[in-house]
Amino acid sequence: MPRKSQFDYDLIVIGSGAAGSAAATIASREGKRVAIIEADTLGGDSPNWSDVPIKALLHAAQLYDEARHGARFGLRSATLGYNYPSLRAWKELAVKRTGASGNRKFYESQGIDVYLGVARFLTPNEVSVNRKHLSSAHFLIATGSQWTLPDIQGLAEAGYLTPRTILESLRPPKSLYVVGAGTVGVEIAQLMATFGTKVYLAEVASRILPDEDEEVGELMSRLLEEQKGVTSLTHTRTLSVVKDGLGKRVVYSRGGIEKSVRVDEVLVAVGRTPVVDIGLENAHVEYTAKGIEVNEFLQTTAKHIYAAGDVLGYSRPTHSALLESRVVAHNVVLKNKISPDYTATPRLTFSYPGVASVGLTEDDCLRRDLRIEKTIAPLTIVARSNTSDFRDGFVKVITDKRGVVLGGTVVAPHAAEIIHELTLAVKYELTAHQVADTPHAFLSWSEAVRVACGKLAKN
Repeated sequence: MPRKSQFDYDLIVIGSGAAGSAAATIASREGKRVAIIEADTLGGDSPNWSDVPIKALLHAAQLYDEARHGARFGLRSATLGYNYPSLRAWKELAVKRTGASGNRKFYESQGIDVYLGVARFLTPNEVSVNRKHLSSAHFLIATGSQWTLPDIQGLAEAGYLTPRTILESLRPPKSLYVVGAGTVGVEIAQLMATFGTKVYLAEVASRILPDEDEEVGELMSRLLEEQKGVTSLTHTRTLSVVKDGLGKRVVYSRGGIEKSVRVDEVLVAVGRTPVVDIGLENAHVEYTAKGIEVNEFLQTTAKHIYAAGDVLGYSRPTHSALLESRVVAHNVVLKNKISPDYTATPRLTFSYPGVASVGLTEDDCLRRDLRIEKTIAPLTIVARSNTSDFRDGFVKVITDKRGVVLGGTVVAPHAAEIIHELTLAVKYELTAHQVADTPHAFLSWSEAVRVACGKLAKN
């Protein structure tokens, strides 16, 4: 292999999303010659098409929903309305404020060269982009993943929306059939239902949010039905979609019985495929349709080429991609290699109430045959529930037999903020007694964490 000085760069990062951007900036600050290549929009999926715009719209939807139901607090809000073009303008402002798509100047100010175009490996140390050949001592593949068409007869011909394209719609559809009731499916179902859409939420598993504890899916399904009119179709396989006038007719199987429903639009919120069509064979990088194979240090089969983020084929949150990116930067810059630690990575669904969890779920513990203790503290047990007139939600905590916190789930307003206390407990192996013994502010939702841990501490 030629000496490093014979390469154009020390590190070329392919993809400017969460999995790529952190490594590029860290390596550059450490004096490395760095380039970043982006095939779509700078910043990738999270700030442009998913996390940021969806959360911006969900925030507006929650304000609208709470205000509409303000009569119980003495607010006159019955005539409240909304303007969807203005909501879209707010979403665009939120995206613009993150500044990710305009990051070219930022990267260049950090000494990072930016190339817009599709990268393809020519050799293990060389890629082409826009007919230009670039060489590097190291590479980070952070090309992410894209929504893919599930095996549903007639779907392509009938037309469908993805979580990316539905955000560009000029108005909410009057009715919507959502395929997949994971985090994204539930968030968009609640968003659209808040603005008046009749939503059918279809999921092959026995509950919505199937990666969370059973109590979560049961509660969220009930709340979506009662408060938003969302029909949860669990144990449901979507069979076919055909055009029906201006709308679409969806045929699905539930409990062995075929049924159909007519809707304006179909949203596919399940199934992402890693973007691996970048000439990996020429770089001797092994991969499958499910993603690129890496070792514990995030190295591919070509040791100087790393991979991080969705291209690995796992369904992990954006903050995991950032963690992996930082790990790659460390491993490129320094001799001692480190591995990403996912132990205490929070999982979030920005519904209302929010859903947040960390560590092991009860299902995880059952699969591992772990002996555990568990408890649930309903939100009604804390005073904040009374002053906010919010009565649906809970904190669930799981410990081992020694009382060490293994996992926890929060279903509550501001769940994404509350979960970090349990994240610390999981990360540093605190006991439920230690968490319960920590002072918690009166009239905070977090008192429910103290109550739940207090119950376990007495066992």
